[in-house]
Amino acid sequence: MNNEVIAVIGATGKTGVRVATRLSERGRAVRTLSRNASIPFDWQDRTTWPAALAGASAAYVTYYPDLAVPQAEDDIRAFVALARRQGVEHVVLLSGRGEEGAERAEQVLVNSGLIWNVVRASWFMQNFSESFMLEGLQAGELVLPQPRAREPFIDVDDIAEVAVAALTEPALRNQLLEVTGPELLTFAECVHAIAEASGRDIGFIPVPVDAYLTGAKAEGLPDDIAWLIKELFVHVLDGRNEGTTDTVQQVLGRPARSLAEYVARVAASGVWSAPAASVNGKAA
Repeated sequence: MNNEVIAVIGATGKTGVRVATRLSERGRAVRTLSRNASIPFDWQDRTTWPAALAGASAAYVTYYPDLAVPQAEDDIRAFVALARRQGVEHVVLLSGRGEEGAERAEQVLVNSGLIWNVVRASWFMQNFSESFMLEGLQAGELVLPQPRAREPFIDVDDIAEVAVAALTEPALRNQLLEVTGPELLTFAECVHAIAEASGRDIGFIPVPVDAYLTGAKAEGLPDDIAWLIKELFVHVLDGRNEGTTDTVQQVLGRPARSLAEYVARVAASGVWSAPAASVNGKAA
């Protein structure tokens, strides 16, 4: 067993919980960090950061709400400076593919003097089952801003496995690991696959982004999340990400999971069968 502590920031999020589980299964000492953890970590409260990093040799870092937001670069700069002072040696940062703000935050880490990895991921398949799109799918109609392009959606389990490899395999250190799924798909194609696998009639309704945000804000969507949705659907989904990588194959020695594999697995759980009482916001 390796007793060096690996801090997992965002340990209740989609990738964080999977990274923490896989590290624990490998016998690694893991400190799970979130706003409500026994040792809390809150990106909006820097006084929580020192205790969270104390004694850790490495960290897996997810930023909330997303590295694309303007505040992220400054927060990552403060975080890596503290990490160096606290004796953290290696930081693996989850990033978003095609996000200009995220790339600026990545460079802060790359230039920090720490051992680094950036896991730059395409859109999560699990956004259909563990995030803001779930409620619409359960209700039988997913309404989203009209995306301009196809996306190589990736299974979060693949992201987590690549991140764990980056944390535990020295040969991968100081590398950008850009990960995607194996195929380019539209949101409509994804919804059709989910409908078929779950045996339901589920529609996909594309609307202008401003109309979508007006309705969402009326229902209480916070301004920062509204900004992020517009950034993603107007800029990130403009065609710049219409390509796949073979990084999952190179790192894990197997192909990235397909949407069909994800949909079959998740449909069997029944998650798309009935309306949810509540839906979590986007969390990494």
